[in-house]
Amino acid sequence: MNLRQIRYFCEVVAAGSAVHAAQRLHVAPTAISMQLAQLESLLGGELFDRSRRPMDLTALGKFFHPRAQELLTQAQRLEDETKGIAAGSHGWLGVAFARTSTFSILPRAIRRFRDAYPQVQLDLLEAVSEYQPEQMRQGRIDIGISRFLGDIKVPADLHYTTIMDDPLVAALPVSHPLAQRSSICLADFATVPFILYPKDIHSPFGQQMLDILRQAGVTPVIAYSAMEIYTTLSLIGGGLGGTLVARSISENKRPDVAFVPVSDIRTTTTLVAITRPDEDNKLVTAFLEILASSVQQ
Repeated sequence: MNLRQIRYFCEVVAAGSAVHAAQRLHVAPTAISMQLAQLESLLGGELFDRSRRPMDLTALGKFFHPRAQELLTQAQRLEDETKGIAAGSHGWLGVAFARTSTFSILPRAIRRFRDAYPQVQLDLLEAVSEYQPEQMRQGRIDIGISRFLGDIKVPADLHYTTIMDDPLVAALPVSHPLAQRSSICLADFATVPFILYPKDIHSPFGQQMLDILRQAGVTPVIAYSAMEIYTTLSLIGGGLGGTLVARSISENKRPDVAFVPVSDIRTTTTLVAITRPDEDNKLVTAFLEILASSVQQ
């Protein structure tokens, strides 16, 4: 059984006769009859009651017809989607992201990508940066959007592309006296209860922030530890302390949190895209290009 036989069968049902089906398909009526005969021989029974005019479906034909239509629909969908994947307009794209990237460029990039590729299923997975390389190796994602502080150790089997450098700023309650300044220095954190994040044993980000403060001669008093950035900002907004965050997070524009530049901090965070070094997926390339243009905007 092949798709041509199934297509001819469904066309005969729709047209009412082999002659009319042949006209619609621009083939000889004998070609239609031959394919139907071969199909019926294969199935072991007649699909049409040829004693009636117009021909009517037999019980076997009534069973076969809706399933044949479904198969043709699936075959057409498979063809369209495969061609789309080859052209880079259809498919599936898995993107993991560090939560701190959701305050700025990532939402803009996602909107633009969906507008440009509406037929692509975009699977978004929130993941701490240190988990993304293994998810890439397992095939769960195609792109990882990660944030690192300081020097980056790039695994030999992956490719890291810098999206942007994102300097650290202080995040403070709007009611705190330091929040009224145009800038502060690291030493000012000596009087600010520190909120540490993310609370994850595999992430060195929090410890790296503490190291920056200690190198400046500050012994931070850790008031709270939070699992992620949204909880951290909520604690700060509640007046419970302050922390260091990437400057792009200030785009959140929370009314209860002030984002203040730190004049003597030299270390910056870096937002990177993780991909496979031999990646040839056109959708990956398209997403990275949109991500880069979102940074420029």
